Amino acid sequence: MVEKAGGPGALVLGERPVPEPGPGQLLVRTRAVGVNFIEIYQREGVYPVEYPFTPGSEGMGVVAAVGSAVAAFAPGDRITTTQASRTYADAFLVDADKALRVPDGISDEVAAAIPGQGLTAHYLVRSTYPVREGEVAVITAGAGGVGGLAVQLLKRQGATVVALVGSEEKADTARSLGADLALVGYGNFADRVREFTGGRGADVVYDSVGRDTFDESLKALRRRGMLVLFGGSSGQVPPFDLQQLNRFGSLYVTRPTVDDYLQDEQERTWRAGELFDAALDGSLAVRVEATFPLAEAGRAQELLQSRSTQGKLLLVP
Repeated sequence: MVEKAGGPGALVLGERPVPEPGPGQLLVRTRAVGVNFIEIYQREGVYPVEYPFTPGSEGMGVVAAVGSAVAAFAPGDRITTTQASRTYADAFLVDADKALRVPDGISDEVAAAIPGQGLTAHYLVRSTYPVREGEVAVITAGAGGVGGLAVQLLKRQGATVVALVGSEEKADTARSLGADLALVGYGNFADRVREFTGGRGADVVYDSVGRDTFDESLKALRRRGMLVLFGGSSGQVPPFDLQQLNRFGSLYVTRPTVDDYLQDEQERTWRAGELFDAALDGSLAVRVEATFPLAEAGRAQELLQSRSTQGKLLLVP
């Protein structure tokens, strides 16, 4: 729990009554919880929340009880979700229509790692800017959780992928996942992208870094290209002069969020189904970098914030 906004030490263990599932809800006994940047923003007070606050929207576990009007799930079913609340706990509630059934053959860890990062990567490359064969896509943090999955999905769609990374080790990882070019360092990367594309620029840049990369991301785009800003690991982008989109070539900028791409059961099932199928047939590598006990949630968030990770971080009660 977080009693008041602060650093990683603000996360403390506490006790609350086990919640009761209401109509249409599931009570889930937690097996693994995904750690995401939004929980850091909430803990720091960047995103306003009411304190005391229990973080977490992503979680995987076993259904312990169902509320009234729930027919699709029963106690004992394994589910995963990125649309729950208060998942930094040994039990959490989720609306049944926002729970994803975990297929046989998918481990608990992979099931916990797919919703947040996998669904994000999927909506970015399949819907926000659906990359077509032969287009050039740039992805920041290309060896990280979302970035590594996005590289693989982009290659499945026939894109030429430029991965931006922070070290030679991460460059090796990005290339092993299919990146056509891995650029180490974020300084002046627009010039290197333009050189790689013969001066044309990229069709799309998927940017999760934010403040430190936003201007370069714009400069790296072709005329009428799109910048998809989906995170702010370096900080939030400050107020922006829209005339820059004109000057750089009639560009597009969007700031999507995962909930807007999980609008109904059909969309949710489609995205999750493609990810689970790819994980099962081995064509999608879902990487879990480390697991932490719930009591070390602050340490897990510190590691994520350091931007040194190359896979999903999980909490295990």
